Amino acid sequence: MCGCAAPRRCGRLVREKRSRGVRRSGSRNVATPVNLEMKRTAIHFAPLWCAAVLLAPSMTSGIREPAPSALELTKPGEPTQPRVSVNRTGSLQTSDGLTLRLTADLGSVKIIPLENGSAPAVRYSVHIETDARAPLAQHLLDHYSLSAKATSAGVEITGNLPPQSAHLSGAQIWVQFEIAVPRNYSVEVKTEAGDIDTGDIGGIASLTTQGGNIRAGRIGIGVGVSNARNAGPERLVARLETEGGHIQVQDVAGDLRAFTAGGHINAGNIAGDASLRSGGGHIRAGQIGGRADLQTDGGNITVVQAGSLVSVRTGGGQIDFGEVRGSVRAQTGGGGIRIMYVSGPMEVESSAGSICLTRVAGTVRAATAGGTITAWINPDAPSSGGTVHLPGLSQLTSGNGDIIVFLPRNLAADIDAVVESGGERRIEADPALALQIQNRGNGPVHAMGALNGGGPPLKLRTTAGKIRLQFLDSEIALRQSLIREQKERLMDRLNSAQLTPTGFEKPQSWNAPEPESGAEDRGDWIDRWLNTLETTFLGGIREDPDELQKHLVSAPPPAYPGIARRAGVQGIVRLQVRATKDGRIEVDKILSGSPTLADAAIAAVKQWRVRPFSTGGKPVDVISTVTFNFQLH
Repeated sequence: MCGCAAPRRCGRLVREKRSRGVRRSGSRNVATPVNLEMKRTAIHFAPLWCAAVLLAPSMTSGIREPAPSALELTKPGEPTQPRVSVNRTGSLQTSDGLTLRLTADLGSVKIIPLENGSAPAVRYSVHIETDARAPLAQHLLDHYSLSAKATSAGVEITGNLPPQSAHLSGAQIWVQFEIAVPRNYSVEVKTEAGDIDTGDIGGIASLTTQGGNIRAGRIGIGVGVSNARNAGPERLVARLETEGGHIQVQDVAGDLRAFTAGGHINAGNIAGDASLRSGGGHIRAGQIGGRADLQTDGGNITVVQAGSLVSVRTGGGQIDFGEVRGSVRAQTGGGGIRIMYVSGPMEVESSAGSICLTRVAGTVRAATAGGTITAWINPDAPSSGGTVHLPGLSQLTSGNGDIIVFLPRNLAADIDAVVESGGERRIEADPALALQIQNRGNGPVHAMGALNGGGPPLKLRTTAGKIRLQFLDSEIALRQSLIREQKERLMDRLNSAQLTPTGFEKPQSWNAPEPESGAEDRGDWIDRWLNTLETTFLGGIREDPDELQKHLVSAPPPAYPGIARRAGVQGIVRLQVRATKDGRIEVDKILSGSPTLADAAIAAVKQWRVRPFSTGGKPVDVISTVTFNFQLH
């Protein structure tokens, strides 16, 4: 018997492309070249593997074992043998609106719709090929099991390699299914090893592979979809699952559920709910009409437009939204978050990245451990005019990052802003806001104010950054340029994923004028965007401490202060520093540490020299942090 627990899956997969077609010639199958791309999946048999039985629809089900002398295989190092192949074709009459069920233990699958005006039928062609020597080649081709039958529910096709012979090794076999179905057919495909490629499907699609990619056209677009969707409570139109490949689907006229253990997911227009999950790849979606639940363990998440609740989570990637006509819950383990517009409540959180919100109309709770938060607060104005209000409490919180907020002049809100440490001038506000600022030396800085008579609270808190409060009309050009760049980037991402040709259109709302007050997978979009903001408001861009260390040319260590040594003072000192365009290091502020030790650290850093940074070919100041650990030995 075969030594592995799942004999049908042992071996390695090899995928190729080849143009090949088949036509019927009397009772024989003759292969003729046509313009048809076919993918073939090869199974390389592990030692002590299994033979196969091929049963054409007209053949009996008996299995023939060859004589041992016939089992001659290509040995390693010998010249590659010409491949031997066979095509099995057939056609089964059916009715439109039924279902194709295809099950295979190996093989790539291609589903195409019948030509317009064709009688309802399921036409199939199966190409089986091997590189084994004769007569073993013919034995393998003859022992591949294939069955096709029409049922009251549609058509069922099954192909597999029976685990009969356990004494074959070294051979490879390729299997390719190509099946034409009526345009309003539903499709259920399961293959244990191979890609799945479909054209437009009028009914429901359930596509599952354990080792390949899934690429589908539009799903649920036919007249049979309404009946199919009403049959189940979830109205699930498409279920796509792969254990390791990528998933791409165009438009889905209902709910979509997609899962991949590690690949990317690209989806166009989804009329219903979307549940998209990846073990680590990127997730991109065009328009989602219903609820969206998107999760990846490490990739980026991009959504152009959504009409309801959006819940997204990534283990460390970036989150990029266009317009959301509902509420948002977004969480990333380390990347940045950029959202163009959200009409409902919003909760966003990043462990270390920056958060940028170009229009906030509802309540917002945004938190990051170390990045900058930039938000344009702009609730919808009432039809009667007058003041505008946020629906409830809103709060922006950062660890060591800055918080920059733009407010409409007619906002009625209670402002409560706190900087935990850093001394005076850590809160900057337009004088017209009339905030009362309280400062206790190097301790917390607290600013409060009731705008236009007061309203729902807007709380801002940072541990060691700065807080800046400005009016919306102070940076109109900057905001409009950022929104324009965001729109172009989102459309470019869909174009790069080849999602636009099947009907994705730019949302009509993007053609409207902005309110009066107001290179894919590399991750550089958030860097460029934040560089613009940071250069505008901070006079430089933020950089990772490790990257700063790589640019250091000279960095003498600090001397341990004698007074601190005698007093037994030790500990960690963290400084925020600025690397200037001319290669000097300046100290912006003390983030933590004993003042005595900090003085020694500052004296040392002022002697450091750095290779200047640049962005877009232009030299820039860089803001970063340095850490010293003073320990008595």
